[in-house]
Amino acid sequence: MTYPETRSQRTRGTDMCAAAWDGPTAGDLKAAGAESIPGGVRVKGWVIQSHKGPILNSASVSLFEDKLQTTHLPEMVFGESSVSLQHPQTGIRLHFNALDALKQWKQEALPPVQVPAAAKWKFRSNPSDQVILDYDYTFTTPYCGSDAVALNQDTMQTGLDECSSLCWEDTDDRIDLVALSAKEPILFYDEVILYEDELADSGISFLTARVRVMPSGWFLLLRFWLRVDGAVMRLRDTRLHCSFGSKEGAKPVVLRELCWREATFAAMSAEGYPSDSAAYADPSLVARKLPVVMQKTQKLKVPS
Repeated sequence: MTYPETRSQRTRGTDMCAAAWDGPTAGDLKAAGAESIPGGVRVKGWVIQSHKGPILNSASVSLFEDKLQTTHLPEMVFGESSVSLQHPQTGIRLHFNALDALKQWKQEALPPVQVPAAAKWKFRSNPSDQVILDYDYTFTTPYCGSDAVALNQDTMQTGLDECSSLCWEDTDDRIDLVALSAKEPILFYDEVILYEDELADSGISFLTARVRVMPSGWFLLLRFWLRVDGAVMRLRDTRLHCSFGSKEGAKPVVLRELCWREATFAAMSAEGYPSDSAAYADPSLVARKLPVVMQKTQKLKVPS
């Protein structure tokens, strides 16, 4: 199934991009001890898969609204799309989906971004024409993935109902992005849009998950990007990396790095950067220009 190209697809940059990837070769899979499976790959004890579903239809929108207890959703929600990483030996399940992300948007409940036109809206003579900004219409989420440990193999196959949460501990370790840039075969790659909103043509807001699997390990980037033209830019990146290591049967080592950046257009202009929104179309190029609001790295405590 194919979908119309969304604006974020036309403007997103090349961070971790593998646009030219057309599938692994049989030789690459064999050399890595990997196996291609529907929607993904099985390698070094991990089962890594992605799924792309359509934009929610009206019936599905109603279900989402009921679950979230809201009448507000992004313009495009890919409610059936997801990325999952499972390690059956330890019961580890990492999952990335729109519903859980929007649950955390609802819980965080940030105040709405005041756009430049908002000051004028307040003084309209006709109350019915006034725009009421009483919720976070940017759908900013602190979501960094859904995780659980399955209590048994049956649970691993059937769902998350009989699971307990995973434990993440702060660490001084860092994801080696230089090592990740080394050239090696790509066993699996995909980018999955979870939701997107063009903010009534006043900017862009989207959440995507990109996963790349190599013989040495896997890497996932979950990115929330927001640009409200003339007001604010916000980037929330979650990077996860697992190095397979060389020892057979060794417990997986998974690092998770959270980095949130944000700045107003006024603050960027004061630093000498352009004030034109067109200069900030690609979040990968904008990222290092935005000041860091929060950054930390965590290590997954692998179940015994």
